[in-house]
Amino acid sequence: MSTHSWDVVILTEDRYLDPDPHDWYQAQIRNEDGLVSRALTERGLRVGRASWSDPDFPWRHTRSAVFRSTWDYFDRFDRFAPWLEAAAQQTRLFNPAELIRWNLDKHYLLDLSSAGIRIVPTRYVAAGRTDSLGGIMDDAGWDEIVFKPIVSGAARLTYRVDRHTLAAHEALFLRCTSAEAMMVQPFQPAVLGEGELSLIVIEGRTTHAIRKTAAAGDFRVQDDHGGTVHAHHPGDDERAFAEAAVAACPALPLYARVDFVRAPDGGLCLMELELIEPELFFRFHPPAAAALAEALHERLNDGA
Repeated sequence: MSTHSWDVVILTEDRYLDPDPHDWYQAQIRNEDGLVSRALTERGLRVGRASWSDPDFPWRHTRSAVFRSTWDYFDRFDRFAPWLEAAAQQTRLFNPAELIRWNLDKHYLLDLSSAGIRIVPTRYVAAGRTDSLGGIMDDAGWDEIVFKPIVSGAARLTYRVDRHTLAAHEALFLRCTSAEAMMVQPFQPAVLGEGELSLIVIEGRTTHAIRKTAAAGDFRVQDDHGGTVHAHHPGDDERAFAEAAVAACPALPLYARVDFVRAPDGGLCLMELELIEPELFFRFHPPAAAALAEALHERLNDGA
C-alpha cells in the first residue's frame, strides 16, 4: 500500500490556488492546469494541486510535484530557494531541482552558447558594480538595448533603451545593479515584426508552437502586458533549433519552452530557455498536455 496521498501535485502560487473563472488571466490558468490534471488522471494517477509556499503542505506525501503557475518565485526568491532544496529532499520535482537551479540564473545562456546554440549577445553586470549603460553600449557597439535582472520573469524590471533615452535610464540601471545582477542585450527588431516564437518541447520533442507579438507602442510580448498570442506552425529549422537547445541542457528536461527570434541575418537566435514554470499554452494544442502526462507517468514508473 502506497504511503503517498498523491502521485502528482500541480504546483501553483497562493494567488492562483482557487482561480477566478471570471478573470480572463486566472481562467487561462484554470484551463491549462485542468488540461494537465485531466490528462494525468486519465493515466490512473492521483492528482492534487497546491501552492509551493504552503508552509503546512506535506511534500513527502506526494510521489512528485510539477511546476506550473508558480509565477511569484522570483519576487520571493529568499523563500523559494530554501523551499526548493527542502522539497527536493521529500519528493520528485519536475523539472528536477538541479535543472531549476541551473535555469534560475540567466548565465545559463553562456552554457548553451558554449554548446553551439546561438543566443542573443549578452553582457552581465554583477550586483554592486557601477557599470554605465552607455559604456556597455559603446563597448559592444549597440545602439538599442534591453536590460533586465538575471533572475526574473514576466518582464520584471525589463527596459528598452536607445541612444535618445539613455540618459533617462542610467540612474535606474544603477539602482538595479546596486540591488541585484543584471543583463544587457541588443534589442531584437523581430520582436516588433514577426514577434517572438515559442516552441514547447516535451521529453525532447516539439509538440506545438505559438508566436507572441507586442501591443502597439510596447515591446513586451507577454499577454499580461497587452501582448497577443497566436498559433504557429513551426518549420523544420525552428523545430531543430528548439530541440537542439533542449538537448544542450545538463539533463533532459521533462518540459521546456524555447523562446527565440529570427535575427536580421535570417538565422534563429535564442532569447530564453524556460524550464521552471513556463506557460506551455496547452489551450492551443491540448494533445500536448497528454504528452506531458504520458512522459511524467513513464518517468515515475521507470525511475528515470
